[in-house]
Amino acid sequence: MQKKVYYLSTCNTCKRIMTELNIGEEFEQQDIKTDKITAEQLEEMQQLAGSYEALFSRVARKYKELNLKEKTLTEDDYKDYILEEYTFLKRPVFIVGEEIFIGNSKKNVAALAEKLN
Repeated sequence: MQKKVYYLSTCNTCKRIMTELNIGEEFEQQDIKTDKITAEQLEEMQQLAGSYEALFSRVARKYKELNLKEKTLTEDDYKDYILEEYTFLKRPVFIVGEEIFIGNSKKNVAALAEKLN
């Protein structure tokens, strides 16, 4: 079963979640800052998530800087922004088998913890 996490090594929340859940060698770990997400990887995430929008972070600093709130974004826009700038990926993203867990909400982390136990 595939186990992978996309995270940011400089993100304390990502590190805390990975520590809490004892994420170790059984997971392929990709630091998206040093190892950019490929179009294929993003496509796989999109297929599991159902949309690129589900993977898109609206709390990224660049979201405000680029004034994206004022724009109507399409699925292609979400995809392009995530590929262009890693901060637009809502993180961490865990893939366990055929399931995807996106972001750091308590509900999401609890669902992931349940899946791993």
